[in-house]
Amino acid sequence: MVLIPLARSETHLTELLENVCTKMSDYSLYVDPETQEKNYIRFAPRDNEQMGSFDFNNFQFNPENSEHMKHACESIVEEYEDEIISLFAQEADHVADKLCIEKSDLCARIPSSHSEL
Repeated sequence: MVLIPLARSETHLTELLENVCTKMSDYSLYVDPETQEKNYIRFAPRDNEQMGSFDFNNFQFNPENSEHMKHACESIVEEYEDEIISLFAQEADHVADKLCIEKSDLCARIPSSHSEL
């Protein structure tokens, strides 16, 4: 019998995936004031986390965008659930890049930082 830590168990990971998309309302479009680059960034702190040093004037808050992101998230999770669970269960390095580029081919092949995963 092989013991698997709860954090890596399929049951636990499946439960996490069921709720991950509800967190899309914690993100908003952020426009970098220097480069004008646009990214969706978490503006709401997690439990026991301090707020970042973002200027909230550079966020574009739009509830409709959050709802679109939630639906996109749900579609991705539904389509790639097995791959997501497998990567996290294996404790793979660079999970976000592997999922985003190798498994799903949903992202451009440019260097990026997927720090949220």
